[in-house]
Amino acid sequence: MNIIDKTDEEILELAHPMWADLVKYSNEGNYGAFTRKFSSTLMKGANEVEMGKQFARSDLAKNLSEDYSYLGMIRRGEHVTVLYKVINSKDKGEWLGRLVLGYEKDKARIFGCTLF
Repeated sequence: MNIIDKTDEEILELAHPMWADLVKYSNEGNYGAFTRKFSSTLMKGANEVEMGKQFARSDLAKNLSEDYSYLGMIRRGEHVTVLYKVINSKDKGEWLGRLVLGYEKDKARIFGCTLF
């Protein structure tokens, strides 16, 4: 199964709830829930100690507004990148959110997520 074969609407039905969960659990500093839909390759690269420090120290990671906007998507290979405009609810700055989705063992998984 290749996610890029899905329609935009089908991809967004997967992406939006995953992004909402990432925002929610990042704000809560809940590492376990934050990573629960990560692919095995992303989990191997995710250092629990470093991510925990990021949650503890980062005002950005703890103050993401749930009022984000979908910007677009990019299909490439076996993954799709979904882009969001994200607002920091404390500093009111705007950030670019990146969510990379694909399939692993027939389940949609997160292969990357970043704020720029």
